[in-house]
Amino acid sequence: MRRHRPVAGSLVAALLTLGLVAPAAGQPAPAGEAVMAWHVTISPTWFDPSTAPPQITPFGILYALHDALVKPLPNQKMGASLAESWTESPDGLVYEFKLRRGLRFHNGDPLTTEDVKFSFERYKGTGAKELQSRVQQVEIVDPLTVRFHLKEPWPDFMTFYGTTATAAGIVVPKKYLTQVGEDAFRRHPIGAGPYRYVSHTPGVDVVLEAYTGHWRRVPSVKRLIMKSVSDGNTRVAMLKNGEADIAYALDGQDAENVRRDPRLTLLSSRHASIFWIEFAEQWDPKSPWHDKRLRLAVNHAIDRKAINDAACLGFCPPAGVIVPRVMDFALQVEPPAYDPAKARQLLAEAGYPRGFDAGDLVPIPPFFTAGESVVNYLNAVGLRVRMRPMERATFYAAWREKKLRGIFLTAAGNSGNAASRVEAFMYSQGAYAYGGYPDLDDLFLQQARERDPRRRETLLHRIQQLSIERVMFAPVMDFRALMGVGPRVADHAINVVPMTPFPSYEDMRLKDR
Repeated sequence: MRRHRPVAGSLVAALLTLGLVAPAAGQPAPAGEAVMAWHVTISPTWFDPSTAPPQITPFGILYALHDALVKPLPNQKMGASLAESWTESPDGLVYEFKLRRGLRFHNGDPLTTEDVKFSFERYKGTGAKELQSRVQQVEIVDPLTVRFHLKEPWPDFMTFYGTTATAAGIVVPKKYLTQVGEDAFRRHPIGAGPYRYVSHTPGVDVVLEAYTGHWRRVPSVKRLIMKSVSDGNTRVAMLKNGEADIAYALDGQDAENVRRDPRLTLLSSRHASIFWIEFAEQWDPKSPWHDKRLRLAVNHAIDRKAINDAACLGFCPPAGVIVPRVMDFALQVEPPAYDPAKARQLLAEAGYPRGFDAGDLVPIPPFFTAGESVVNYLNAVGLRVRMRPMERATFYAAWREKKLRGIFLTAAGNSGNAASRVEAFMYSQGAYAYGGYPDLDDLFLQQARERDPRRRETLLHRIQQLSIERVMFAPVMDFRALMGVGPRVADHAINVVPMTPFPSYEDMRLKDR
């Protein structure tokens, strides 16, 4: 990390604001421009970590603009980032973090423990209630030392704070944000990540430029252009004609088109993502979905292997539980058998021998191949549904606000472990849970206090088994995002950081021209 003398402070601040600080000694200056074609419209809410949903997608922007005390790093599920080290007290009640010296935000303001405390206390995204209910206070010891005091031992504190299970560990500038306000911060975010914000054209693109004062390393690529391109065929065309260097989340035939082109590379992510069908009304006695037999019929009606082949080219293993198999404490279980005759029998036993009209099924955008496949399999056994496409931001808002009804196809790709997934989707107080069960809630609270890993695993396995026995969900498949990489890329740095589908941005390299 390059250090600057106080006498040059105002000049350095100005240069940092412009992104013109010289690279650290021995590191080449950033060069070139990389274009990334995103599968979704990039939302300005993703510039601010305080409202992050239980999804991995926003971290593709958040970890470019911002940095965190600890976070996933190359070959580390959770590594020291802004914090050079951290410790846990023997009783599990105090976590102390030591910041690296000389850290600065993109505008030149020093990054201190005041910013750490401020960022944690304003966080209200996924997992916020769980964090706030368990953290007693955040103590600033000095500008480089901060302590988190817990109300009781909580073995998942670091999972919730230091992975993409939440964005609570990302640090934003207190001084700047207080001066300009929440809305202005989203219009022009200031962070401490490897790239600084340049511009945003809503619905079109976000332009970022390398921040040469980043603590870890100077990014190799000078400029990143994140383009919103919802149509997969268009993303592939951009890749083929050189308009894009990376195309994200290709669906079915679009991914096959990349695989057939010898100039391009198709690769699958290794992040902790999964698709499932949510039964939003299963706790409503007046809803047909209250009957477990109907929910079980859905599980037997869908051919998970065929859906994987059609939508994911065989890269996405069929799932039997909504906790991805790559997560710690995940229950390794076989998916329900594809048995359309059994599905029809269950429908008849539930009083629907001729099937019934189940209304609309909204699939998470833009994964419409999987959505169409699910709709076709359900219709084939008499569960008559119509696919109703929805814009992605609208989908997330409706999900968060519990406005999606009946059944819908959704997915989540943020990391963490089984406990963080249970907290968000199975625990009755979870931000995205439509309901729950008292005994499952009790098991969740028990595991949250249990410091012995084997006992925790037993409790978390029991929770997942209960979700299967009660048919709370219809898991579909562990999702592996399929990405296309163009010929100008020397090192795409995808899958370098565990549990994320996005590149390690500062490690990306383009070929010399």
